[in-house]
Amino acid sequence: MKDCVEDPDFLPSDPPGPTAAAAAALHSPLCPQTPLIRGDALERSCLQQPLDCDDIYSQGYQTDGVYLIYPEGPSVPVPVFCDMTTEGGKWTVFQKRFNGSVSFFRGWNDYKLGFGRADGEYWLGKAGPKQVGGPRARTWLTCCPSTGLQNLHLLTLKQKYELRVDLEDFENNTAYAKYADFSIAPNAISAEEDGYSLYVAGFEDGGAGDSLSYHSGQKFSTFDRDQDLFLQNCAALSSGAFWFRSCHFANLNGFYLGGSHLSYANGINWAQWKGFYYSLKRTEMKIRRA
Repeated sequence: MKDCVEDPDFLPSDPPGPTAAAAAALHSPLCPQTPLIRGDALERSCLQQPLDCDDIYSQGYQTDGVYLIYPEGPSVPVPVFCDMTTEGGKWTVFQKRFNGSVSFFRGWNDYKLGFGRADGEYWLGKAGPKQVGGPRARTWLTCCPSTGLQNLHLLTLKQKYELRVDLEDFENNTAYAKYADFSIAPNAISAEEDGYSLYVAGFEDGGAGDSLSYHSGQKFSTFDRDQDLFLQNCAALSSGAFWFRSCHFANLNGFYLGGSHLSYANGINWAQWKGFYYSLKRTEMKIRRA
């Protein structure tokens, strides 16, 4: 592991211990024996080089938390939050918002590379925590930069995934939307040149309504890379970044505006549930093998 810096301020609770299956994975020839990672962190990073949270769940870790996955290959670990609880678990979370501590009004490179931290608000692919020393060590590392949208493409290229979008408002009401098929640039020779286009199908309503099917087939747009169908820049108008069309019914990367707002369609909006003048409290976008 390279370019790791110590982060003493990040002091989460001790992670759970492995099951027998997880412990056995430590003896895999794929497990890198690096002096920078030991104890439980080594167990988390050496689970047969898991592709996603489904692999991690199958290999014995069935508690919510931050783990390492390897969509690009054994030399490129990606920190990710795994939801092992909701609807049977195994969800790989690629977008998470809950308090507005991280700005999501960012440019193309940030969404390509990822940002935030997997233990907080984030977009898949940036730096994340890794423990050193053992299960009770209190020193953590921030390391392992990787790619965000590209990782989503690689995951959905290798497996068939379903998508779940979990939403919560400031009155503590919750709802979700599910899509039986989810992929990023499924037919592209170059995913980035294709704009990391979105494909979703097979909507299932969990009370949120369908605000995402409208975006299927669209390229990802940011304020500095306008790839939508509108005459103006939807990302700039909506204060976010998304698979905009002309412009959106879903704007989950918009401004964190804290509920009802006077401005039009620039908050964390899911129009079929709360309309264009309500910014949600919490969102999670997560995928699981179908």
